Amino acid sequence: MNRIKEVLNGKGIKQIWLAEKLGKSYNMVNGYVQNRQQPRLEVLFAIAEILSVEVKDLIKETNQSNVRRTKTTPTA
Repeated sequence: MNRIKEVLNGKGIKQIWLAEKLGKSYNMVNGYVQNRQQPRLEVLFAIAEILSVEVKDLIKETNQSNVRRTKTTPTA
């Protein structure tokens, strides 16, 4: 999950502007903003550079209690 929508709103930037700067379609950027799809790592770095933020500012932290962990049993 990403925080692109929150960062855009906080900076007063429109999705269409970001799409033009990225060289992507509005629909692609809208998919990122609505978290229907996640940008590739290179695109995430480009978005951070364009918006003058750190990449970590674009990523939602996960709550570790919500992350499923599988137990592994040692094999002999």
